[in-house]
Amino acid sequence: MIIEQSRYIIKEVAKAFIGKDDIIEKVLMTIYAGGHILLEDSPGTGKTTLALAFSKALGMDYKRIQFTTDTLPSDITGFSILNNKTNNFEYRPGAVHCNLLLADEINRTSPKTQAALLEAMEEKRVTVDGITYDLPYPFICIATQNPYGAAGTQPLPESQLDRFMIRLSIGYPDLQHQMNIIKAHRYDNPLDHIQPVASKEDMMEVQNYLTSIHIQDDVLKYLIRLCEETRKSPYVELGVSPRGVLALTQMAKAHAIIKERTYVNPEDVQAIFKDVCAHRLILKPQARVEGIDADKILQSILEDIKAPQLERV
Repeated sequence: MIIEQSRYIIKEVAKAFIGKDDIIEKVLMTIYAGGHILLEDSPGTGKTTLALAFSKALGMDYKRIQFTTDTLPSDITGFSILNNKTNNFEYRPGAVHCNLLLADEINRTSPKTQAALLEAMEEKRVTVDGITYDLPYPFICIATQNPYGAAGTQPLPESQLDRFMIRLSIGYPDLQHQMNIIKAHRYDNPLDHIQPVASKEDMMEVQNYLTSIHIQDDVLKYLIRLCEETRKSPYVELGVSPRGVLALTQMAKAHAIIKERTYVNPEDVQAIFKDVCAHRLILKPQARVEGIDADKILQSILEDIKAPQLERV
């Protein structure tokens, strides 16, 4: 049933987000794993369209906040306001009180406002004026950001980057897919044709099912060794954290589900290793001088660490 549901979701999202089924699949896996998604690319590549398409296909309660330089933390978390009739302060929920939050251009706001999302992303709750409020479950944040160095951008702090389970770069579509995009927008907006084919209850069911996916000790050790090697690299100042190891484990299980298996094999780990880990690495100046980026470092680690032979489950 999960596999059939996954196909329906991918098919619906692909109506508006054309030519990048692999990206759609990875976003869906992250939602299955209960994580948050960071979409980083140049303007106009479809980051917002992808997020909106998922919100419609999953039938979730969603909200969108457009980050600008004057966006306040209270816009995200909510605020307390005095009720003149009762003479008591009442809480007014912010944008995070939803199942799926689209944080558009998250790196165009101040670090203080960016930090307002930290508690929500990690603990699924917010604290306002000393009172803690739980968020609806499930809570998924899909954030978009423009490349660092673009006008008006503020780099996300390392602590917030680490809370995103995966970072994806969409890239430009090829010639044929660009023609398909233009044709799809000829008469109306393809987003209007997306039908809800799942619900938040379905997502919660898959997230619960994830706990039953088996991962052998040898595969788990392989996964951990890959992450440990990032901390030993001479080009890396800060390697993958324990939170990153957990994220890689969850994503490997989600990849196994998509591939119709009840167990994790080394190929599952390899398939999402870069997407989960690249944004967590803080490189030394030496790496930048020599033109070495996070992807190259992670690829080298994949080639150096031998994958275990999987025993029969």
